[in-house]
Order: sequence, then C-alpha cells, then structure tokens
Amino acid sequence: MAEVATGETRKTPLFDAHVAAGARMVPFAGYEMPVQYPTGILTEHKWTRESAGLFDVSHMGQAFLIGPDHETTARALETLCPADIVGLKPGRQRYTQLLNDEGGILDDLMVTRPEDPSEDGILMLVVNAGCKDADLAHIEARLSGVKLMRAEHRGLIALQGPQAADVLAHYIKNIADMPFMSAKSTQFGALPCHVSRSGYTGEDGYEISVHNKHLALVWSMLAGEPKVKPVGLGARDSLRLEAGLCLYGHDIDTTTSPVEAGLSWSIQKRRRAEGGFPGAARIQKELAEGTARKRVGILPEGRLPAREGSEIRIGDQKIGVVTSGGFGPSLNGPLAMGYVESAHAEIGTEVALIVRDKAIPAKIVSMPFVPNGFYRQK
Repeated sequence: MAEVATGETRKTPLFDAHVAAGARMVPFAGYEMPVQYPTGILTEHKWTRESAGLFDVSHMGQAFLIGPDHETTARALETLCPADIVGLKPGRQRYTQLLNDEGGILDDLMVTRPEDPSEDGILMLVVNAGCKDADLAHIEARLSGVKLMRAEHRGLIALQGPQAADVLAHYIKNIADMPFMSAKSTQFGALPCHVSRSGYTGEDGYEISVHNKHLALVWSMLAGEPKVKPVGLGARDSLRLEAGLCLYGHDIDTTTSPVEAGLSWSIQKRRRAEGGFPGAARIQKELAEGTARKRVGILPEGRLPAREGSEIRIGDQKIGVVTSGGFGPSLNGPLAMGYVESAHAEIGTEVALIVRDKAIPAKIVSMPFVPNGFYRQK
C-alpha cells in the first residue's frame, strides 16, 4: 500500500464507525485509516467495480481561496499551477498540480468553481492528506489579493461504482443528471452538503463534503444501503492502480513534471501558450520536444507482482523503475506503473522487471488497465 506516516496520528470523524464495522486500522498520511473491512480487499475492490463502494476520505485537505471576483482569484492560483482556472465554468472542477520553480510536482489537487453567482470569487480546493499542511502554507505564502480559508470543519466521503448514482438519488435530488467533473451545493436529505461527480477509482461516483457534525450520519445512511459496502485503503489503491491514476509521492513528486507523468491533458491550450506558472519554460519545452522519460503501464507475466522500486530492464540495461505495482483483482493478475526512457516507452515493448532478484518478463501497455466507468452524458 502507499503512503504510511509515522509518529502521532489523528483520527477522522468516522474513526468510531470504522472500528465498529470491524475495520483494520493503520497509520496513513498522519491519520488512523481503515485498510480493509472483514470481507477483505479483494471483495471490496470487486464490489466497487460492480456496485457502490463507500470511502472515508476525510483525511484529505479541503480549503477555499476567496477573492473579490473569479478573475482575481483564478489568476492568483494560476501563478502556482498550470491549469486554465480563469476559464473554469461555474459548477465545474478541474484537476491540476502545484509546481515548484523547476516544474516538479509539489502535489496534485482538485479545483472547483462554485455554481452559485453569489460565490463568485471563491475556489474550492482539495489536496492530498500527506501534503495538505505544506500545500496550504505554500499557497498562503505566495498569493496576494486573495485569502485562504482552511475547511477543517468539513469531512469528505466518496461513493464510487456503477450503482453510486442510483443510491445517492435516494438522498439528493437530480444527482444522476450531474455531468462528470461537475459540482454543486445541495442537500443530503435535510443536511447541507457539497457534492462533485468525481473520484479516484476509475468508476462513476461522487465525493460528498459535509460538516463534521453530520458526517457520521451521512456515512451510516449510505452504509445501510443494500448496494453499498464500506471500502478501505487497500482496495482504494488497487482500484486507482487499475485506473492508471497517479499517487503522489510515488508516481509523481518534485522530481517529475506533468509532461513526464502523462498529465499534459491537464494543461489547457491557453496556459501552454502563455506560461506564467512555475517551471513553465521547462514544461513548454517538454511539450514541444518531448521528455527523456515517460510514465507507462506495465503488465508482468505470471502471478508475481512487482513493487515500487523494482528495476525495469531490457537485457542487462536498466531503462527505468516501477513506481506503483501490485495485484489487480479485476485483471486477476499483477500490474505496475513506472518511468522508462522515452526511447523504450512504445506500447508493446518487451521488458523485464527485477523481482526478488529474478527477471520477470513484462510488456509496456496502454492505460487505464481496466476501462473507466466515468459518467458520460448521452
């Protein structure tokens, strides 16, 4: 599994609910989090692919950027990330990255523009748990003319899977009609909440932000639905790996650029042309000329998974390294992601992964490994 922190850990507002459900708790990104429930990772993974999995993601960092109008707030954030935030429409969200001066990734994040005209000038941010304190300090120290407000009073729940819309429709009006990567403030029954149609599993689904005092109630109502099972970090990791999604600190970090990581799609046309974000010269050059290495998907032969740090070779030549690897329950076999020299990144290239001092035959493949189930409007 991925990011494990040491030292004193915090608890999300749902800690007691996890323990009561028999979850095995582990330290992760500074929090005590459920890695799995009694049914196990394999069952939780497959349930999410087939029905609806319920995830506690309250360890993530939620915050608001507040300025006098959208143009001011968006342009301020654009000095730190390469996405087109000015062009973000009301009620839409966008994936982007915080970059350092060398174009390396400090973290990836989601940015949402509220749909309510009365909230013009506000942007909602969700950043990774392990980076949130550093991220928010970084943003606060570098922006002027806007205010950063941490939303520590809010928790976050994800409902993911092909049955997520049917389930959530019991509690939120018109939820099934929401476009992918849209967001709105609404009511969960009688409780105010903010919901987006997004997630980290490759499936259709939603993320629900709600006040901490209501979080346990929302969780229990959803967990009581026949189509829903709670899912822990173990299956969350195998789901995102099958979906070919990056995990910060592993597949992306301060040494990788968005272009190397295969995230060029998250840099819109205007920003590519204008620049104006940290590391722009490097990223514009990489977009025009290519990179020395690329993130790729890899399918090993046999049953033995290659873990992070495994060498990728062609013959005796090391051409890269695995950054995420494990067993894919939907694939019923091992899979991995990693970086290889661009000259060897072509789909179909045969490589070897060094696992326990043995060379395991493997092949570079396209991602996602499992077709995504994101909602597409008819």
